[in-house]
Amino acid sequence: MMAFFKKNKDKIDNTSMEKGVKLITVAEPNSVITEQFNTIRTNIQFSSVDKSFKTLMITSSLMSEGKSTVSANVAASFAKQGLRVLLVDADLRRPTIASTFGISNPKGLTNYLTEQNFNINNIIYETSVDNLFVMPSGPVPPNPSELIGSNKMQHLVAVLANQLDLVIFDAPPVLSVTDAQILSTCVDGTILVTRAERSEKDAVRKAVESIKHVQGHIIGAILNDVHGSDGAYGYGYGYYAK
Repeated sequence: MMAFFKKNKDKIDNTSMEKGVKLITVAEPNSVITEQFNTIRTNIQFSSVDKSFKTLMITSSLMSEGKSTVSANVAASFAKQGLRVLLVDADLRRPTIASTFGISNPKGLTNYLTEQNFNINNIIYETSVDNLFVMPSGPVPPNPSELIGSNKMQHLVAVLANQLDLVIFDAPPVLSVTDAQILSTCVDGTILVTRAERSEKDAVRKAVESIKHVQGHIIGAILNDVHGSDGAYGYGYGYYAK
């Protein structure tokens, strides 16, 4: 009977693009899962010895491993602690933030990167979570990698870091396109999301090598979709450096 419930590793889940991801930390603030996200937040804070991280990129090796869900919930967890947090949808091909936060036909990151004299305040949206702001991806562009690698994008990362306590970039999977590899050179740290019973060791290894190849700083990995002894859906956090 187990074979009938085997996960299809090749199937791409489009649900998050259409309906957004679940903000468990907001909907279920006292749940075990929310506590796991709070633990992730604490581990991120303590992973910085010399200075606090101002900009983080969260990505995965391949699609459908949960990086957008993790990005949104980690951002909310930091915001609930009192930090002014901006969650940026840097996945210009498969965006989720607009759907997650119910923003209809939004302008976003691509508008800022492609239009002259664009007011950045027009693409930063308040959310129902205190201290949490979001920047949608905007219209899907024909040249995402070029936009992510532009000088204007580098300037944006620096400006946002100066204005907020923490900026989290939800980036595309490392092995699918070059966007995450490029963006990893602009942020303080990168976190790689993996999914139990789905992520392939070889793919994760290649993703780590790709980030390190451009001198990106990987601070750790998050393992999600883990079923504990009580059958609950949970998350774990660990460090590649260890």
